[in-house]
Amino acid sequence: MSSSHWWLAALFAGAGLSSAHATGEDDLREIRRQIDELKANYEARIQALEQRLKETESRNAQAAPPPAPAAPAGSSLAAFNPAISAILSGRYANLSQDPDRFRLRGFLTGDDIGPGRRGFSLAESELTLSANVDHKFAGALTFSIANDNSVEVEEAYGVLLAAPAGFTPKFGRFLSAQGYLNEQHAHAWDFVDTPLAYQAFLGGQYRTDGVQVKWVAPLEHYVEIGGELGAAEAFPGSARSRNGAGSGVLFARTGGDIGTSHSWLAGLSLLRAHATDRVSTSISPAGEDVSVAFSGTSRVAAASFVWKYAPEGNSQVTNLKVQGEYLWRREEGSLAPLEFTPIGGDSSYRSRQGGWYVQGVYQFMPAWRAGVRYDQLDPGSVDYGGTAVLEATDFRPRRAAAMLDWSPSEFSRVRLQYAQSKTAAGLTDNQWFIQYILSLGAHGAHKY
Repeated sequence: MSSSHWWLAALFAGAGLSSAHATGEDDLREIRRQIDELKANYEARIQALEQRLKETESRNAQAAPPPAPAAPAGSSLAAFNPAISAILSGRYANLSQDPDRFRLRGFLTGDDIGPGRRGFSLAESELTLSANVDHKFAGALTFSIANDNSVEVEEAYGVLLAAPAGFTPKFGRFLSAQGYLNEQHAHAWDFVDTPLAYQAFLGGQYRTDGVQVKWVAPLEHYVEIGGELGAAEAFPGSARSRNGAGSGVLFARTGGDIGTSHSWLAGLSLLRAHATDRVSTSISPAGEDVSVAFSGTSRVAAASFVWKYAPEGNSQVTNLKVQGEYLWRREEGSLAPLEFTPIGGDSSYRSRQGGWYVQGVYQFMPAWRAGVRYDQLDPGSVDYGGTAVLEATDFRPRRAAAMLDWSPSEFSRVRLQYAQSKTAAGLTDNQWFIQYILSLGAHGAHKY
């Protein structure tokens, strides 16, 4: 027994004495006798409790079944227990113009653009599995299910957790860090669709097969820089049968807090992709579809800014988010006709174009948000060389949208959105959308 226990016992003994002040030898002997008696009683009780503990443990050990044998090293039994989540998303669309005729005249685009099909349809639903592989690696796999019942691997990547000095390597297929909105999955967007600049310059959303490395500086102020090397098979690149990387991305971000109620994030990024016979469909001056194949280099730069406000840092009741991005695209190379396309022959091609959007979303009470967005494209300068059936235009495609959504919990959301889209001269598309998003299972936090 520790010395502190004896002092405690002595204090209790002293408190029970009939006289608080002992002045003679008899009183001292009586105090010592009572202390010794307390010691003996205290030790006897401890020994009895220890004996009872040993007897109880012995009985339990005899009654308990033998433990299951441990799985050998490397066994898959109970070694992999991934977090599984599913995003169920669907919508209803009422469009005043035929979505199959959606074009961005003056811009060479990919196939995955436009408002989507009319009526009821399944939106982009997802199934994700993620887990730590071991103390060195983590991994994630996301399947995307489209409304035409096609299934594709949206992301499948590993992350090295043990990299030193704040570095985070990622490898596999992933959504690129090109731009602010690009890294977010569709269910995390504040509107039903992506801005026109993303559709025109990134094919809606850019992902790549390759490797990415991020580095977060060890500073109080948030600073992140990184780069990517990839296969460039997605727009604005194209499939290629060559060694090496076909695309590269450089990006940098910084941000921080202003007091307890405000925070911000700003970023710059640059994508360079090589394309070989990348097919695009544009509109001729006569209003006919013209399909061409582009071979050359595409560069897309993006500047983004995000500001968030939550009173005293509490975003549960009210909060405001304002974000905007400007994208530039520079392409140089050649255009070639596709079969049955009325173009005279190969021609040089050069373009300098831009686009931007700004949006604000306000949660005015718990579970309810309202937002507005305006986006526009700048046709810039385009030189088609000797391609007489294509010509530059000064028309600026634009769109204004407003939305209202209700989220009774963090796992569900229902959204109503209206947009007035003017992507061709003299043509206005009034677009109404009703969208639902349901989240099942474990799902990680969204990005800032």
